[in-house]
Amino acid sequence: MNNIEQDYEDFISTVSHELRTPLTSIRGFSQTLLSSWDKLDDENKKKFIKIMEEQSQRLIHLVENMLAVTKLKSGSNLTVFSEFELKPLISQVVTLVKNQYQSQKFEINIEPNTPKIFADKDKFMQVLVNLIENSAKYSPDNSTTEIDVKQDNKIIKINISNTGIGIKEKDYDKIFTKFARIDNPLTRKVQGSGLGLYITKNLIEKMDGKIFVKSEPLNNSEDLSKITFTIEMPIKDIEEQTRIKCGR
Repeated sequence: MNNIEQDYEDFISTVSHELRTPLTSIRGFSQTLLSSWDKLDDENKKKFIKIMEEQSQRLIHLVENMLAVTKLKSGSNLTVFSEFELKPLISQVVTLVKNQYQSQKFEINIEPNTPKIFADKDKFMQVLVNLIENSAKYSPDNSTTEIDVKQDNKIIKINISNTGIGIKEKDYDKIFTKFARIDNPLTRKVQGSGLGLYITKNLIEKMDGKIFVKSEPLNNSEDLSKITFTIEMPIKDIEEQTRIKCGR
C-alpha cells in the first residue's frame, strides 16, 4: 500500500470514528425522549435536548473540517486576496465564540495605526475562529483569552494567548499535523477531530503567512502554562498586492 492509499484509509477510519460517537449519542437520547417523554421531568428533557444540540454542532463542525481538508488536498480552495481591517473581524469572531463559551472572557488589544491586512477575508476568519475557539475550548472555566495585534517592521503579528495544560516543545510541530491530539486532562474532557490546527496552518501558509506556538509554564502553577499562537502576516505594498491579484 502506498502513502496516498494509507493516508486515505487513515482519514476514513478517523472520520468514521468521529462521526459514530455524536450520531450514537443523538440517536440514544432521541430514542429515550420518544419512548419516555411522559415519564421525564422538564429538567431532564431540556438536558437531553441540550446534549443532542451540542452533538449536532459537533457533527456540523466535523463535516466543515472534512470539506476543508478535501479542498486543501484537491487544490480547489481558491484564495481571493483583498485588504481589510482586523479589528471588526476579530470582534465578530469573539462574539461568535463567546456565545458558545459563555464562561470564558476575551480581551482584544490592537496597536493604534496597525495597517490593514492583505489576505482572503473568509479564510482568515476561519483561521481566527479555529484559534479563538480552541483557546476557549481547552482553557479552564472563567479563563481569559488575550488577542493582541501589533506591527513589527513589515509584519503584522497576531498573538492569541490562553491558560491551559502546557505543550512540550517537541510537540510544537506535531499539533499542526492531521489528526494530532496532545494527551492531557483538558483534551481528554473535550471532543475534537484533530483537524482544526492542520487546516489553520495550511490556510495561513496559502495566504503567505506563518504560524507558531509557544508554551510558557506559569510561575504560580505546576500544571498550567501560558499558551500563545502567533500568526505573522506580511504587509504588502500596492505593487505586491497587484501582482498577487493578477496571479503573480
